[in-house]
Amino acid sequence: MGLTLRGRTALVTGASSGIGAATAGELAANGCELVLVGRDRQRLAEVAERCGGRALAAELTDEAGLDLVVTAARQVDLLVHCAGVGWAGDLASMPAERVAELAAVNLTAPMLLTSAVLPELRRRRGHVVFVSSIAAVGVRGEEVYAATKAGVRAFAESLRLDGIGVTTVFPGAVRTPFFAGRRYDRRFPRMLTAQEVASALVRGVQRGRAEVFVPAWLAVPARLQGAAPGLFRGLARRLG
Repeated sequence: MGLTLRGRTALVTGASSGIGAATAGELAANGCELVLVGRDRQRLAEVAERCGGRALAAELTDEAGLDLVVTAARQVDLLVHCAGVGWAGDLASMPAERVAELAAVNLTAPMLLTSAVLPELRRRRGHVVFVSSIAAVGVRGEEVYAATKAGVRAFAESLRLDGIGVTTVFPGAVRTPFFAGRRYDRRFPRMLTAQEVASALVRGVQRGRAEVFVPAWLAVPARLQGAAPGLFRGLARRLG
């Protein structure tokens, strides 16, 4: 079932920029009270002022920061996990500390935060949103990032079986700080804006969608991976 947003309280992680900031704006426009979590105090304060939300500067990979967010999240109806970091390049040259950072921010932190407030979400009949990525199907040069996003997808699916309302969002390439200083030279698929992803995310929650692909046609390769993995890998090698 979909979630009526007006009058609800939502906590959004990664709200200082990108998809998180855009999602905060969309939720505010739909009548949500907001608790906005991020690491950049100045940018987070600007987003909070624009959306009328409460800014909570915290580091989700730090025990004290996570505890602070958990306390704030106990009174929310909607928990939206937008925080994330990326890395692209030759896997052999990826520093070990970056591997650990991606795992901690993209996967461990959302699992810990969700599990900590799960009893309250059940009581309030709340909803959880995870921003994964189409990279969850596997992307050359982004092996660790893809693995964390695939882990998010599996965690979300397992949580959904527990009877909690869950929406998982799978965007393609998005114009966010992740691509700052990087060249995106593909004509297809085109790069999305954070606003496009945020709008699709909010519609997915309102309609009770289990999975939301942005753009919608990305559901095709995702389904193909499961139905015909050999064919999928062959196409991925050609297009990658």
